[in-house]
Amino acid sequence: MATLLLASASPARRALLDAAGIDALVSVSGVDEEAVLADARARFGAMDPGDVVLVLAHAKASAIADALAEDDPELVPAEAPLGDLLILGCDSMLELDGEVVGKPADAAEARERWRTMRGRTGVLHTGHWLIDARDARHGGTGGTLGAASSTKVHFASITDAEIDAYVASGEPLAVAGAFTIDGLGGPFIDGIDGDPHTVVGLSLPLLRELLREIGVGITDLWR
Repeated sequence: MATLLLASASPARRALLDAAGIDALVSVSGVDEEAVLADARARFGAMDPGDVVLVLAHAKASAIADALAEDDPELVPAEAPLGDLLILGCDSMLELDGEVVGKPADAAEARERWRTMRGRTGVLHTGHWLIDARDARHGGTGGTLGAASSTKVHFASITDAEIDAYVASGEPLAVAGAFTIDGLGGPFIDGIDGDPHTVVGLSLPLLRELLREIGVGITDLWR
């Protein structure tokens, strides 16, 4: 049975997979995101938000695939079943007023961002890139494919005191867009239009479709 290797440090993504019955391994690539995007813009020009998160997801998954090929012990978990791995890279960013933002740099930025977002609507984009690193004897296709999922998020008109308390919790500093819907930030989201998993950081319906492209059913990954 294939094993999913998540190229992401996000505990929310891993928890989402766990709740969906998938025991994923985790390996954090540590790619230089700014360098990756600078190179992509030099090669392809201006990119829309969906392209930005897709480029980063591809970079994360590819870094782990390269480490796997080189048998790098720092990036390949010791318990990983070599020859039977599917590598998934993900990246999320919030689009507001045509600007794409990731995690806030500090508390001041998180506070200012929330003052801009409150009472308004943004779009959370999550890129997914899947690499089939299985051996041929395990059904490997060598496939590498990706797609992005986008969901509208309606932010509540919260007070300055609520913003200060939320930022003081530290949660907004660790997540794209400076908010969650599955944590302390949940009460500050009035609603969404689209897949809620996208906002958490990994679209399960989209993952199902990507897996189908390489001949794997998502139920094949259930524990």
